Amino acid sequence: MVAITLPDDSVRDFDGPVSGADIAGAIGPGLAKAAIAVRVDGELWDLSRAIDHDAAVSIVTMRDDDETVFDLLRHDAAHIMAEAVKELFPKTQVTIGPSIENGFFYDFSRAEPFTPDDLEAIEARMGEIVGRDEPLIREVWDRDKAIAFFKDMGEHYKAEIIEDLPATEEITLYRQGGFIDLCRGPHLPSTGKLGSAFKLTKLAGAYWRGDSRNEMLQRIYGTAWRTPKELNAYLHRIEEAEKRDHRRLGKQLDLFHFQEEAAGMAFWHPKGWTLYRILEDYIRGRLDTAGYVEVKTPQLVDRKLWEKSGHWEKFGEHMYTTESEERTFALKPMNCPGHVQIFKTDLRSYRDLPLRMAEFGGCHRYEPSGALHGLMRVRAFTQDDAHIFCTREQITPETEDFCRLLLDVYKDFGFEDVKINFADRPEVRAGTDDVWDQAESALTEAAEVTGIEIGLNPGEGAFYGPKLEFILTDAIGRDWQCGTLQVDFVTPERLDANYIGEDGQRHRPVMLHRAILGSLERFTGILIEHHSGAFPLWLAPIQVVVATITQDGDAYATQVAKELRGAGLRVELDLTNEKINYKVREHSLAKVPAIIAIGQREADDGTVSVRRLGSKGQEVLALRDAVDTLAAEAQIPGQSAAA
Repeated sequence: MVAITLPDDSVRDFDGPVSGADIAGAIGPGLAKAAIAVRVDGELWDLSRAIDHDAAVSIVTMRDDDETVFDLLRHDAAHIMAEAVKELFPKTQVTIGPSIENGFFYDFSRAEPFTPDDLEAIEARMGEIVGRDEPLIREVWDRDKAIAFFKDMGEHYKAEIIEDLPATEEITLYRQGGFIDLCRGPHLPSTGKLGSAFKLTKLAGAYWRGDSRNEMLQRIYGTAWRTPKELNAYLHRIEEAEKRDHRRLGKQLDLFHFQEEAAGMAFWHPKGWTLYRILEDYIRGRLDTAGYVEVKTPQLVDRKLWEKSGHWEKFGEHMYTTESEERTFALKPMNCPGHVQIFKTDLRSYRDLPLRMAEFGGCHRYEPSGALHGLMRVRAFTQDDAHIFCTREQITPETEDFCRLLLDVYKDFGFEDVKINFADRPEVRAGTDDVWDQAESALTEAAEVTGIEIGLNPGEGAFYGPKLEFILTDAIGRDWQCGTLQVDFVTPERLDANYIGEDGQRHRPVMLHRAILGSLERFTGILIEHHSGAFPLWLAPIQVVVATITQDGDAYATQVAKELRGAGLRVELDLTNEKINYKVREHSLAKVPAIIAIGQREADDGTVSVRRLGSKGQEVLALRDAVDTLAAEAQIPGQSAAA
């Protein structure tokens, strides 16, 4: 007898081993038809696999809004792609083919390179395999038999994978039609369940097992979704992402560049540096209003401090070091130990707390060259970093204040949709379990009081404490984790920071590590892509271009530019001997928010013609009205409140 407990806590008894398909059928024909997999005591199984013990079971269907469904689809798509490749190109060896975020890939060993035409043929054959509706059958094999089987087939990579698996691991193969593949599973019941919402997207090279000493394989990427509507939405998002790529726009808008002599470190051009300074000045103003004090700490610090703080042990491989006078120094990868040193220079009282200490701290971290990605992943960056030294009782109100500030800032930049995750203790960490219990409890209690609805990101806390991660969603639906708030009981202890409490005794402060933008470089890249380079007026490096229609308007155009600059606007004056349509086109491509065209008529009337980016029409205004309108629109959010 096998007792199956369903999600509604009802129990169904079966005479012997029972499959997920049998359970779904016993519940009803509709569920039997919709079922694609089963969870057994929380573990995902094939629908056909026999359950021979009492278990908690739930049936998985395509309707479930769960990453599990997408993982199943994409894993099956990888297998179906491999089957298609083997049918079309029999001499090809298949290696590894996992599901990944938004898609899947498979690495192949083949003498001839795949072509775009081959991808079309493979995709078409995948459609045929889906149409065959081949069952996916799980088989448990003897290890030596499986190795010999794949070697006899000429699939040496598969044989090598099995040879390297732990001796205790069960060897499972999946058969579909005439194709058989090594895989842990689980899978959909049959190839037909994949449906038609898949597409092969690109070719790339990949070393076997990621080792450059090994053979270069050919990787085919694809994506798979539940419905054609989901697929089309994803493909549209990818197309939009390519248009918005900050590296392409950075070049087009003349903002920054990278070069090999300083890999992972941006060369900021005048317009890009203007944008960077706008971000920094904006955040500085918000922090001033919120009661932060700004400091500056050294770039190069003796390793002894990093050893005391724990960073050398946990983070040393990512630090740049240098030797001088028989001492080892490291470029700082973060600012927290330096802030503790400033805190310790004075005898602090509980009356001094909370002390909110901010720094636009330049940091350096070694990132592998293959991980570098424009402004999104760099080796040199600046954080809008701050540390709040407070008592345990102040954790909750400080968390509330920070969350309000962060959400207001994101809204000013055009990000309305923000999610929050709680990241708890990682496997490698500093401090005792008791200290971590206190820190995690303090942060979750503070989050609950603020009314924040939080998800869980298990094991992803900092090595010294748990954290809240703030994830914003951009204009095309992508998520970016930027802001953080981390509760740290460890660093003040390691670096011997203390304050005098109401009882006259020394106490350890709690350290709240927090950032809103995170890396200014990365946030700049996110902003570029979110706005597709067409920034709102207050953020645009060049806010207005004053362009002449004929040379007769040069003197008046110069006067207009002067008045706009006097109102605080960032203005470019274009007196070149080009036609006005050409000027409008060029400055529109540069995504300047407003173009003012000046001719003899405007000079005679004391007016200006204002053309907005993306608009074909223009508005004729008196000069003073135009200046006042643009100056008001360019007002930095929160500036009046700060004043």
